Amino acid sequence: MLDILFINPGDRKVVFQDLGKDLTAVEPPFQIASYASFLRNKGFSVAILDANAENISPQETAQSVKELNPLLVAIIVYGNQPSASTQNMSISGKIATTIKEKTNAKVVIGGLHPSALPKRTLEEESVDFVIEGEEQIPLSQLIEVLKTHNDLSKVSGLWYTDNSITKNTPKPKLIDDLDKYLPLAAWDLLPMDKYRAHNWHCFDNINSRMPYGAIYTSLGCPYKCTFCCINAPFGGSGIRYRSPELVVQEIEFLHKEYGIKNIKFIDEMFILDERHYMKIVDLLIEKDLDLNIWAYARVDTVHEETLVKLKQAGFNWLALGIESANADVRDGASKKMRVKDIQSIVNKIQDAGIYVIANYIFGLPDDTMESMQETLDMAQELNCEFSNFYCAMAYPGSQLYNIAMEEGWQLPEEWTGYSQHSYNIQPLPSKTLLAKDIVAFRDSAFHTYNESKKYLNMLHATFGPEVKKHMQNITLTRLKRKILEE
Repeated sequence: MLDILFINPGDRKVVFQDLGKDLTAVEPPFQIASYASFLRNKGFSVAILDANAENISPQETAQSVKELNPLLVAIIVYGNQPSASTQNMSISGKIATTIKEKTNAKVVIGGLHPSALPKRTLEEESVDFVIEGEEQIPLSQLIEVLKTHNDLSKVSGLWYTDNSITKNTPKPKLIDDLDKYLPLAAWDLLPMDKYRAHNWHCFDNINSRMPYGAIYTSLGCPYKCTFCCINAPFGGSGIRYRSPELVVQEIEFLHKEYGIKNIKFIDEMFILDERHYMKIVDLLIEKDLDLNIWAYARVDTVHEETLVKLKQAGFNWLALGIESANADVRDGASKKMRVKDIQSIVNKIQDAGIYVIANYIFGLPDDTMESMQETLDMAQELNCEFSNFYCAMAYPGSQLYNIAMEEGWQLPEEWTGYSQHSYNIQPLPSKTLLAKDIVAFRDSAFHTYNESKKYLNMLHATFGPEVKKHMQNITLTRLKRKILEE
């Protein structure tokens, strides 16, 4: 019997509407593949079913589970960014329910959202167990307990029901050796021909989005932005690192074994500690692999003197969380920056030949219609190579979620309502604006920015006519929004 089958859930049609057909990335589930490698190294038999990449239904997923006959099914709910955990809970629940109806397998669910709301997840979903905290140690303990019919109380970070009584055990301690517990991923267990990069990631070569790789070099983030839920499994802010040597070994393996050039560094904050990321950069320069990498940074962590080497190592894109043009709005979200600093850093990054993905949020608690317009005006002034426009969400595990629960603010009725692109999106209201007004502004801002002559002319000059046409085709799609129809 197979010891454990990992399932990566996903529902691109619901989460992204028509944008999910060919515009969004299909990202390999690095954490699942690394967990699989860790458990395989301990002698367990392991398989992975990437239901998201395979684009299969819960019924098809359950049929595969039935055929593989695992002792334990582990549905691990993460995604392309932190919010993707919550927005993937609806499909995760359907998968769990169908598996329980069609098979006798025990089902455990873990990931960012289940870790943020373990009791609720156990009560609402058709699962036997929920993991709170990091998954590697609890999973290995749970397999052993199921094999020996031992006491579930010996499994750390586990929520379960015993004679109709909800029980839970203490969370496991944070893992202190990422190289051991987050080893080279079991890429051989994944459908590597199914993954594709974001469209913008490949603006330099829009027809070469496959193959695609994504890895962590660190876990966690030392900052405390109120809208972010990234640290929910870890119990607080902080950051831990894989060794640069292991990271580069993995990148070299992906490049040589699968021909992968397009790589995402999933870290919430890659450009942070120069001792870590510049060691990776130096090693990549030595390898001379011809890569197309993107990674996250903050305006206040980018240092001009490192940019030339970053470009040389293959970093062609840096994603900046700018959020808002208004200082009061940003400070309310615990993100202190000055507009002139933002402009200066963006220019320096671009001067080094690196493109910028700018991320903006509309509807933070102190936002007004005027401050949101201020943000859009700044976005158009910066005219970055790509921009994401988001609505403020109270993601489970974030401070905003706790505030929303205390204040009784309306939250999404379905987990897919946390998706920025879904039909049933339900963001937070601000202190002065209704949620529907924020959605309407966000959707209008997307088209205002991407359809502007200034932006399209920049795309044409930087990437050529094909990318300009590509963007014009994207803007033909208008998202349907329930909140705007009511």
